[in-house]
Amino acid sequence: MATATLKQERKPRLPTLYRFAVDQYLHMVEAGVLGPDDHVELHKGWIVQKMSRNPPHDGSLNYIVPILLGLLPAAWVLRIQSALVLAQSVPEPDLAIVRGPHGQYYRRHPGPADVGLLIEVADSSRLSDRQMKGGWYAEAKVAEFWLVNLVEGHVEVFTHPKSGRSPGYRQCKVYRKGDKVPLVLDGHKVGELAVADLCPVKA
Repeated sequence: MATATLKQERKPRLPTLYRFAVDQYLHMVEAGVLGPDDHVELHKGWIVQKMSRNPPHDGSLNYIVPILLGLLPAAWVLRIQSALVLAQSVPEPDLAIVRGPHGQYYRRHPGPADVGLLIEVADSSRLSDRQMKGGWYAEAKVAEFWLVNLVEGHVEVFTHPKSGRSPGYRQCKVYRKGDKVPLVLDGHKVGELAVADLCPVKA
């Protein structure tokens, strides 16, 4: 009995995933295809689900907001978990201090040139916030980025951004319990925040 010889088949080609441009993503939001209940962000062209928030995160965020508002000069405004438009991503940082007035953001989201400081309040997301989002913010030349690390109970302040193949911040200073973190906007110190106020609880 002859044995049939099967032709070796090539591996099937996997379907190509589609990456969205920032404009396409924003048009989907404007058209209502994506809404607040979808809990998504654009990350380097991919639409991804945002991480769930827990009580230490939200409680700390709400504690920080009035303290920051009390320090901001009139020329700056505070945005909370609102969209920021980068070249390939539309993240929603926990806190963004951007140039005022508020009215200019009724028809557009702020971009890197508008930003004085970005703050992420992090517990389980601290590694991705530090490495991934920190890389995006550095690539966009955001001058300063704070990671409020609720797990370690300290604040990591990143400055001197660099772009290129491996974007990141050249300098990181860690402020611990008992320290005060200087709030610097456009190169001018406008106040300071105690680490105990930025990390009121540990996650």
